[in-house]
Amino acid sequence: MKRGWKQFSVLPGFSISLGFTLLYLSILVLLPLSAVFLKTATMGWEAFWSTITDQRVLASYRLSFGAAFAAALINVVFGLLVAWVLVRYSFPGKRVIDGLVDLPFALPTAVAGIALTAIYSENGVVGHYLQTIGVKVAFTPLGVIVALTFIGLPFVVRTVQPVLEDVDRHVEEAAASLGATRWQTFRRVILPELYPALLTGFALALARALGEYGSVVFISGNMPMYTEITPLLIMSKLEQFDYAGATALAVVMLLASFVMLLFINIIQWRTGHRRTAKGG
Repeated sequence: MKRGWKQFSVLPGFSISLGFTLLYLSILVLLPLSAVFLKTATMGWEAFWSTITDQRVLASYRLSFGAAFAAALINVVFGLLVAWVLVRYSFPGKRVIDGLVDLPFALPTAVAGIALTAIYSENGVVGHYLQTIGVKVAFTPLGVIVALTFIGLPFVVRTVQPVLEDVDRHVEEAAASLGATRWQTFRRVILPELYPALLTGFALALARALGEYGSVVFISGNMPMYTEITPLLIMSKLEQFDYAGATALAVVMLLASFVMLLFINIIQWRTGHRRTAKGG
């Protein structure tokens, strides 16, 4: 039977619903992004290229994308560990810890930045002890990674947690009864089930870290060519009324983020396609 565009749904009015959806997305997403590109187009190619290839800007690219990628990888490892503990174990205070995972969602980013700076500065509770072993966090690129890890952890935990809850433990027991070690059971039984969720959590944490400003601006120290992130440069250009220059940097960040997320989505699609083919 030939399938058409319209399919059964408990909510009637396909055309009206689709129209409102497209209108909503156009107003909130397409129009602002179009304005960014249109404003950048007023610069001219030479001015645009000079703006986005400035040495100070290139240094901010390296820090922004490098720190965001490193923080997302860290969150994949420790986010999986946190989700595993919350799903597989029962202990006093579990609900409290489960609620604390969402704290970076609710906490204002400026408050998070001030708190992290106070903790990891040379006179801070943690930073004082790290300083004795030669590790400096605040006002270094390491501090940027710490801040991005803090704000990105909930994305991985909340993405992996429901998937882990649905993993059948009988499969793990069967693998153990067949002689598989714990590592083999995790790598060949559990990890393939969690891989799509981990990749999704990584993509969400990466996207969140690329656009983060409030929590980073305090702990980084904003030193040009060292701890200055691209969103800070965009804000600086806006304060100088250089709107075209700000949108030029925004376009670079937007296109780079789109390419990275598209690549991750392609990997997700290929993984899901292979699993479907094997299951079929």
